[in-house]
Amino acid sequence: MNAFIHQLDHWPEFSWRTDEFVNLLSEVRNLQGRLTGRMESLGFDLRNEATLETLTLDVLKSTEIEGEILNPDQVRSSIARRLGMEIAGSVESDRNVDGMVEMMIDATHHCFRPLTAERLFDWHAALFSTGRSGMYKITIAGWRKDSTGAMQVVSGAMGKEKVHFQAPDSSFVETEMNRFLDWFNKKEDIDLVIKAAVAHVWFVTIHPFDDGNGRITRALTDMLLAQSDKSTQRFYSMSAQIRLDRKHYYEILERTQKGNLDITEWIKWFLRCLMNALKSTDTVLNRVLFKADFWNKHANTPINERQKKLLNKVFDGFEGKLTSSKWAKIAKCSKDTAIRDINDLISKNILQKEEAGGRSTNYELK
Repeated sequence: MNAFIHQLDHWPEFSWRTDEFVNLLSEVRNLQGRLTGRMESLGFDLRNEATLETLTLDVLKSTEIEGEILNPDQVRSSIARRLGMEIAGSVESDRNVDGMVEMMIDATHHCFRPLTAERLFDWHAALFSTGRSGMYKITIAGWRKDSTGAMQVVSGAMGKEKVHFQAPDSSFVETEMNRFLDWFNKKEDIDLVIKAAVAHVWFVTIHPFDDGNGRITRALTDMLLAQSDKSTQRFYSMSAQIRLDRKHYYEILERTQKGNLDITEWIKWFLRCLMNALKSTDTVLNRVLFKADFWNKHANTPINERQKKLLNKVFDGFEGKLTSSKWAKIAKCSKDTAIRDINDLISKNILQKEEAGGRSTNYELK
């Protein structure tokens, strides 16, 4: 009995029942069109700001799915530098942050370029610039060798492991990837949103690298979704939605990889996830518009650089409560200076004290 779909005789001849998701696909396409139209009505700077917000979210959440937490300020600064944008409070970024950012920007901003093995190797090298995954040395910019045994996805304590998935033997990877790349680059009569769903499950099933397969899979998904949008600018994050529904994501993926080559249920899940990602874009866009409106309103208000830096951090999603101590730490100033900055913004009706009391005074936008 075959355990995984890549062991089936007709692999990878995927099939699906279009009638079961045609309405979902229609709704997704409608949401994509409405979002594109809304974005086109914005000015150049606002579209860039929305792209920066979306890519930052995409990078953070794609790595979070794998259990890795990146610094949001580093991610945002790294993206801004690569997009040629000047932002307040820019910081230096670590190499692992830059590598993830480089891959995502190449996938989306150059979405119409052919996908090659060399391009995938470049992405992989960017993700693992040290040649290691944690403490372990891995094959970089090359297909996995399985030198320590079969490539498996497992969970559970040692001795009680549960095998969720086992990838094709490494001796088949080059042939499998050549077939995948030929299909990926071929112009055929398949909706690009559906192609993104198929590419996602196909690539992650081949699992061609020692590590980083999930992140590269999501980059390829974004690449095809960018093609479907006919835009190199990103205004919604599939990875952010997958992160919210991570448990179900892994469950449907495991069922699909242990099922048959009819992937209708996977495509339906993918479309629902994408639909929710498109709907949640309103949150990002509203924050961008609110931020732009604020700075337009206060174009002539005297605000120093420290105040601008902290206000932008609040707009971009400040973690926790804003206190004078945090202000001093982030702005690299004394607590007395921080308090003067805060009181000045209170006098200008920009900040106010939070009503909820506590051991320290917290501040919020008025």
